[in-house]
Amino acid sequence: MSKIRFEAISESAKRESKTIEESGRRSELFCANVFNEHKMLQYLTKDALESVQGAIFSGTKIDRKIADQVAEAMKAWAISMGATHYTHWFQPLTGSTAEKHDAFFDLLPDGTALEKFGGGQLVQQEPDASSFPSGGIRNTFEARGYTAWDPTSPAFIYGTTLCIPTVFVSYTGEALDNKAPLLRALHAVDEAATAVAKYFDKTVAKVNATLGWEQEYFLIDKALAHSRLDIVLTGRTLIGHTAAKGQQLDDHYFGVIPNRVLGFMSELEQECTKLGIPVKTRHNEVAPNQFELAPVFEEANLAIDHNLLLMDVMEKVADKHGFKVLFHEKPFADINGSGKHNNWSLATDTGVNLLSPGSTPMKNLQFLTFFVNTIKAVDTYEELLRSSIASASNDHRLGANEAPPAIFSIFVGSQLSRVLDELEGVSQGKLSPEEKTELKLNVVGKIPEILLDNTDRNRTSPFAFTGNKFEMRGVGSKTNCAKPMTIINTIVAKQLRDFKKEVDALVDKKSLKKDEAIFNVLREYIKTSKRIRFDGDGYSEDWEKEAKRRKLSNNKTTPEALKVLTKKETLELFKVTKVMSEVEVKARQEVELDTYILHLQIEGRVLNELVYNHIIPAAIEYQNKLMQNVIGLKDIYGAAHKKLADGQLTILEEIAEHMVSLKKLTDNMTDARKKANKLKESAKKANAYCENVKPYFDEIRYHCDKLEQLIDNQLWPLTKYRELLFIK
Repeated sequence: MSKIRFEAISESAKRESKTIEESGRRSELFCANVFNEHKMLQYLTKDALESVQGAIFSGTKIDRKIADQVAEAMKAWAISMGATHYTHWFQPLTGSTAEKHDAFFDLLPDGTALEKFGGGQLVQQEPDASSFPSGGIRNTFEARGYTAWDPTSPAFIYGTTLCIPTVFVSYTGEALDNKAPLLRALHAVDEAATAVAKYFDKTVAKVNATLGWEQEYFLIDKALAHSRLDIVLTGRTLIGHTAAKGQQLDDHYFGVIPNRVLGFMSELEQECTKLGIPVKTRHNEVAPNQFELAPVFEEANLAIDHNLLLMDVMEKVADKHGFKVLFHEKPFADINGSGKHNNWSLATDTGVNLLSPGSTPMKNLQFLTFFVNTIKAVDTYEELLRSSIASASNDHRLGANEAPPAIFSIFVGSQLSRVLDELEGVSQGKLSPEEKTELKLNVVGKIPEILLDNTDRNRTSPFAFTGNKFEMRGVGSKTNCAKPMTIINTIVAKQLRDFKKEVDALVDKKSLKKDEAIFNVLREYIKTSKRIRFDGDGYSEDWEKEAKRRKLSNNKTTPEALKVLTKKETLELFKVTKVMSEVEVKARQEVELDTYILHLQIEGRVLNELVYNHIIPAAIEYQNKLMQNVIGLKDIYGAAHKKLADGQLTILEEIAEHMVSLKKLTDNMTDARKKANKLKESAKKANAYCENVKPYFDEIRYHCDKLEQLIDNQLWPLTKYRELLFIK
């Protein structure tokens, strides 16, 4: 590209971006900083564009010469937009994203400087992998890890850096990230779902898993957040008495958004729009200072990249507006925590949502096929699905009257339940013409009418059908959606494969017609997966007892939930679907256990520091003030001071009692932590922290919160809930 043309494009791009930004038209601002198909049309040759599109839609490999062309075009566009650096943007097993920036700069042998970015830098890089968690896949002294370009997620410019979404693998090829297994799971469900969809439409060539996430979060004043050691180091308040006013009036939910917050939201939405994140909905959530943001549904891989990018953008925009954004699932006691509902479905390249009923019995049979198979998949692997949302922070939230319980069940509504019950009663084998007509017209044919009135939702259900999708409600607000999305797509892929084998076998061996074979198999699935369906109150003790009778798992803690990862059935699932090897699965279990341990270890250390360096000194200072007051009363009133100082003496005794208990509990917690740290095996250490260390946290908090009520407000060393939770 000539220098004159390059400069012309550069100035034109800058003017266009500025004009759109000033106009406020978000539709025109959308993807301004994304190297999407529209930009590719301008910068790529026809061959290069077709090669990239083939990689995106068919998974074909891109030739090295083509990669060089794409890299050159991407560099030209990025520099025209003001970019000076590029990075491979990836998702290590830390739960967040990582990046290493390199400049578009190099020197020729003669010392001439130039901007350089070739196919080699685009397709693959070698960041130092030694400090990323690997779960034993590689030794810490072995630094090699490779990032490889994911062309299905477009490159984008953030700040002055061209960000290229990539996978992250070890020197020996195992996945060291969350994206590689996700892409494999999406490929598996594409193949399996396409094969089944062809029963109903031979033209279907591809099925995409779609995702619409709903991101909940808290905003608090940045200066106040930095005044709290626990918020800075753990993301939540380890101590703090409930404010007199919390969420009990329900006045914050869907209320008027405060002006200061609205300013933050407006800038956030503008930045998201430029980055191609299709944010659409914003509102106040239930708890004070809690909010929600939700986008338009997207292909799952892209949606997950966008969610991770969003959280990074949110933190930076919040900082500019004097806020600290909290993604912890339970940053404040006694008010609702935050989740990230994952709305999942399957869509064909012909524009059909496979979990949406149609206008004909045949389309509804297609809907029922994917609907029932999803239910069957969740029933078979409910414990594995639970493990995908397990974390130390989410343990605080699940089942706490604000989020689904740890017991996985599926809500489908009473009307659809009746449809499934009727289908369960269908006779086995061949159907008479009358039976087939009755079934299709009176049962299958009425599904759209049924769903039209089936608008209520069960907020206690972990996995609820909501009209044209399933909503997974237990995902934590800071969780990488790739983890639950990898699991749901893997188990559905496995289930659809099994379904097709059974249907084809009935057609071949028993000479059943395709429709009859489908009904026969669905009938058995409905019967065998009935235990997972539950439309009642997921918080009730009766349900816990009933779930136990149904032999559903109830893994309330992370160490319990993660055990399923190394069960024989789990390892076999990932092997046959080619989503993860046994080494990769076991490594993830190890990483998750270590992460759990470290989170509790940090919280224990912070609690120790808060108690000994903040709470007890404040209590002693107030005690001294009270004692001076009592001594002064004695000097003035003599023996009569006892009656006058009765209140002070009572408070002195209460403070002393709480301090004695506080010191004892904190010392015991520290001893338990030290004993746990001596254990070598991660599973045993995690259990020790869960059973022997964590229980002290609430007990220590109780005495700290009692002291907060007793001690002079001016002497209390920590910013209180009433100051943190109400933004004006």
